[in-house]
Amino acid sequence: MAMLDIIKKAGIGAVQAGNPVTVTYATVSQVNPLELYVDQKSTLTEDFLIIPEHMTEYKVWIGDQEVIIRRGLERGDKLILIRAQGGQSFVILGRVVGS
Repeated sequence: MAMLDIIKKAGIGAVQAGNPVTVTYATVSQVNPLELYVDQKSTLTEDFLIIPEHMTEYKVWIGDQEVIIRRGLERGDKLILIRAQGGQSFVILGRVVGS
C-alpha cells in the first residue's frame, strides 16, 4: 500500500469516527517486539501501529556482501505519527531529524 493511500485511509477513518487526525511524536523504546514511548503515561505496541514500507529494513546481496539499502526502525529513533480512527491506530510518517 502506498504511503499516500495509508494517509488517506487514516484520514477517512478519523473523519468517520468523528475525531480529527492529530499529529504526535514518539521514540522507539524497543524494536522486537516494537514499542514506542509517547509520554510518561503511554506507550504504543505494534498492534496499534501502521508501519509503511519505507520504515522497514531492506537488504540485498551483491556477490557475497550484504548491503543495507534502507534501515529499519532502531531503538532511540524519534518518530512523527498521525493518530487516526478515534485514537485506535497510528501511522508512522517518518523519522524526526535533529532534536
